[in-house]
Amino acid sequence: MKYRCKICGFVFDEEQENQKFIELPNYTCKMCSAPARLFEIVENDYLIDAETVVPNAVKINEDNIAIRRIVEDCINCGQCKLTCTKKEGLDFGEDSSLCVNCGQCITTCPTKCLKPINDITRLEEAKQNKKICIAYISPATRVTFGEIFNLPYGTFTLSKLVGFLKHNMGFDYVLDTTFGADLTIMEEASELIERLKENKNLPMFTSCCPAWVKYAESFYPDLVPHISSCKSPIGMMGSIVKNYFTEINHLDKDNIFTVAITPCTAKKYEITLEGNQDTNAVITLYEIAEYIKKNHLKYEDIKEEEMDTILGEGSGAGVIFGNTGGVMEAALRTTYHFLTNKTLQNLEFTSIRGLDGVREAIVKVDDKIIRVAIVDGMSNAKRLLKEIEGNPDKYQFIEVMNCVGGCIGGGGQPLINMDDALKIKNERIKGLYKRDQEKNIRSSYENPDIIKLYNDYLEKPLSPKAKKLLHTKH
Repeated sequence: MKYRCKICGFVFDEEQENQKFIELPNYTCKMCSAPARLFEIVENDYLIDAETVVPNAVKINEDNIAIRRIVEDCINCGQCKLTCTKKEGLDFGEDSSLCVNCGQCITTCPTKCLKPINDITRLEEAKQNKKICIAYISPATRVTFGEIFNLPYGTFTLSKLVGFLKHNMGFDYVLDTTFGADLTIMEEASELIERLKENKNLPMFTSCCPAWVKYAESFYPDLVPHISSCKSPIGMMGSIVKNYFTEINHLDKDNIFTVAITPCTAKKYEITLEGNQDTNAVITLYEIAEYIKKNHLKYEDIKEEEMDTILGEGSGAGVIFGNTGGVMEAALRTTYHFLTNKTLQNLEFTSIRGLDGVREAIVKVDDKIIRVAIVDGMSNAKRLLKEIEGNPDKYQFIEVMNCVGGCIGGGGQPLINMDDALKIKNERIKGLYKRDQEKNIRSSYENPDIIKLYNDYLEKPLSPKAKKLLHTKH
């Protein structure tokens, strides 16, 4: 049986919660904290068919590149709209072209009628057409893949994920997007230093989160010159795979099919943009979870494999990209080195870690002071943007991530109980920081494969070739 909150529309599904509502007299609504007495039984005829308008639901167009709604499973509870307007601070009404594709509505939908667009079928078509299929794995997926098999939250399962992609999904090569993250840092740190020297278009905002970039373009167009011109790690991986990887491996670039394995639905939108189309498809962990359940795969039956290393593995700095604050921390490690030619004694910027929504720090680099801010959650970003309107010189560098917790909280991650969301996200975050601490190479500029790529192909950060392949226009 289902019970609907009369105040906000949240639906308590006894089957999903594995708990009788009547046994919870002190229950309060997850969305608005209304007491149990303000819930009503959802009658069967409240379910709607595919032709019915859903006025309480957030508008999802049929041509939405990232998200789909199974209308017949929708109960018109309005929780998706509340997630969008209250949690994310977005209210685009009927103009669903302004949807930032973040997928946070997917994470809170009580009936699972909202899902990422499934691109596994495109992979199957590519294999049937004898394409060489190449996957690259985003940092945050390696601490959430195990959740599909009920492993403890934050468990690092990279070798199993690689084995699954190679043996169960049929990829010919599996590469590491943390390598692309290292590339992003090399370019982004160089861009920041250039802007600091010229005192131009500061503060600089990170550009790794496509939901944030689309939000800024749509609602704060004056900020666009302040957004880094760097492609995201996935954008850089696609470009380098298509132009460098194919060259050194003597592959026909027109016969490869590249797939980003991500925690993020907005990446499905990003790869349609001009300059980012070297990635052919995005498959989220949510889609992988559905594939695994449909095929009844067991964790113990999945082989462990190592990633292909022709493009190299990423550094610890690349790994923490999956956490809110991780991009900033990684960038500061390399920026410090570029400005001083020294190595930071303490690589961990603990003051910018956590889930406080907005954090800030002052970083001293010899005689220079760099003021930075980190924000996750678009409603928090709106608050920060309003603050700097009156004080535009307060920060020099700002990281923005749409999802609370960063990519570890992405709309394409395996679904979790939202009551435990902060606890689970903290475990995922700890899993990535633990991996960073275990790595021998923890800064992007120290990665020997990155050094080789610049020496053999790109020359240096911000070179004409690097700008052509690794940068874009917003």
